Amino acid sequence: MAKKNDYGADSIKILEGLDPVRKRPGMYIGSTSSTGLHHLVWEIVDNSVDEAMAGFCTKIKVTVHPDNSITVEDNGRGIPVAKHPQRKIPTLEVVLTVLHAGGKFDNDAYKVSGGLHGVGVSVVNALSKRLVARVKRDGGIYEMEFQRGKTTKKMQKVGETKTTGTTVTFWPDDMIFESTVYDYDTLHDRLQETAFLNKGLKITLTDERELVPRTDEFCYQGGIVDFVKFLNTEKEILPGLSRPIYIEGKTDADTPVNRKGEVEVSLQWNTSYSEQVLSFANDIYTDEGGMHLEGFRTALTKTINDYARSHGLLKEKDSNLTGDDIREGLTAVLSVKLPDPQFEGQTKAKLGSSYMRTLTNKIVSQGLSDYLEEHPNQAKEIFKKANQAAKGRLAAQKARQATRRKGLLESAALPGKLADCSVRDASLTELFIVEGDSAGGSAKMARDRSIQAVLPLRGKILNVERVQEHRALSSDTIMSLITAIGTGVGPEFNIEKARYHKIVIMTDADVDGAHIRILLLTFFYRYMRPMIDAGYIYVAQPPLYQLKPKGKKHGKYLFTDEELEIEARKYSDPSRYTVQRYKGLGEMDPEQLWTTTMDPKNRIMLRVSIEDAMAAELAVSNLMGTTVEKRKDFIQTHAKDVRFLDI
Repeated sequence: MAKKNDYGADSIKILEGLDPVRKRPGMYIGSTSSTGLHHLVWEIVDNSVDEAMAGFCTKIKVTVHPDNSITVEDNGRGIPVAKHPQRKIPTLEVVLTVLHAGGKFDNDAYKVSGGLHGVGVSVVNALSKRLVARVKRDGGIYEMEFQRGKTTKKMQKVGETKTTGTTVTFWPDDMIFESTVYDYDTLHDRLQETAFLNKGLKITLTDERELVPRTDEFCYQGGIVDFVKFLNTEKEILPGLSRPIYIEGKTDADTPVNRKGEVEVSLQWNTSYSEQVLSFANDIYTDEGGMHLEGFRTALTKTINDYARSHGLLKEKDSNLTGDDIREGLTAVLSVKLPDPQFEGQTKAKLGSSYMRTLTNKIVSQGLSDYLEEHPNQAKEIFKKANQAAKGRLAAQKARQATRRKGLLESAALPGKLADCSVRDASLTELFIVEGDSAGGSAKMARDRSIQAVLPLRGKILNVERVQEHRALSSDTIMSLITAIGTGVGPEFNIEKARYHKIVIMTDADVDGAHIRILLLTFFYRYMRPMIDAGYIYVAQPPLYQLKPKGKKHGKYLFTDEELEIEARKYSDPSRYTVQRYKGLGEMDPEQLWTTTMDPKNRIMLRVSIEDAMAAELAVSNLMGTTVEKRKDFIQTHAKDVRFLDI
């Protein structure tokens, strides 16, 4: 009998065709959660967009059917249907059933591509319980069908046509995904973003799941200029800059293929204190930036400082403006196109093609320099905004220095109201941020003192979206929060110094509690964004109700109105039970608070994440900024169905 730890030839399993994808879907689409589900749509749409970038597609239509199947249709050239010279089967079948088969390895077929280089459509096929492909090409209409990556109907010619294009309909596999229900808003935002990045491309989204189908159409002749205008909707623009700046350029025709590239950028400053720069490479959002963003930032800082020096706006004794000074209030979209882009990591979050730094720097420097020379009034407004930011930066530095000195002089640098935990391993510890002394007292008594710390806040913190950094840092409440967490903010921020790896916002389940929660989330988004990205920020979910049967000592804790309704239905006569509504954490005794909200074995917590940076930025700037209209519209639209805002 073979031993359990035998490792021989028969231990090596060979996964044929698309079996590896079904075995390890996360390797190909990131996860089997909602993010992975929507990723299937992006893969098919990206192929159509590649056709558009190659100059052959002008329309893409995405339809969500009542059964949550998806159809993506384009008017591109159509996937080739002729017999593949190596495989001896229709090329359409090769593309849909063989990994790493596609036209994107050949620079003659696609000069620029944002897709997964031939992986995408075959992965979608593997993870769909059914897929139907229809191609219009070479005067004919051709169809094929598949189930879970296996061919079930060979390619057949089903009609004649004078047009071209590809239509793919797929049903995501419920054996793979946690849910197969598509979210309209997620599809809407991504497709709108894609339309902004591809000037003149018409993208239509239709949802047939509603009684009256909903349709949105996106087509932007201004491209990223319209994108910047959209991002700055309802914001107060600097005088004279109502039309965003637009700069574009590309390499010379005789540049080697592996050094070719195109750069376009649009910029516009507003009166806010935050920066919003979105960077893309071949339509892929580069969340972590990369070489193109480095080139852009360097060019922006140097060009504006050089202009200010040469035109006497900066005197000889004055220090240069920093990049942060210049980018305060800036909204910009940077989009580069290049063959064979090199990305860092599987998620393509950072562009690593080093030559794009030099190219972007050169194009932006020249274009911005020309603009400033031709628009002296606008140049002065940009400088004035950056100069005010510089003064705020110096004031913030003084505030941070004063805080450090205060901490050194005091016997204990940690806030006095902080009830710290005894364990010092940050990966094991939790900080509960609670409102008021009453809730703070209950939480301090309820907690596990070894791993759980409690910091009560006095009243509502500042809305940091409306003030400069030095104003925020002059707030005792905000400084207590920063000191307790330990990372610092701004240039000094260091996530390695975080004293806790779970920061839990625990507020009352009422309007004031919701307001404090969103103010705290705004603070973390603007001042400690890496904490959100690392998954360190949570929102506690205390119960809303306790339903207690008559004569019973203990009741059942319920977290939603729906749960209460379901539980109440179990009792035919309302006199047989009582319902307690918890408006505040202070209404619970320590034992109840521990059992329902703080005990790791029983509690419910929401981890705060940012899946869509553009949507998150718009939510924070529009709803927490100085303009009232956006907040008013949001409240009127969602007041009935929003318990709290997810960012």
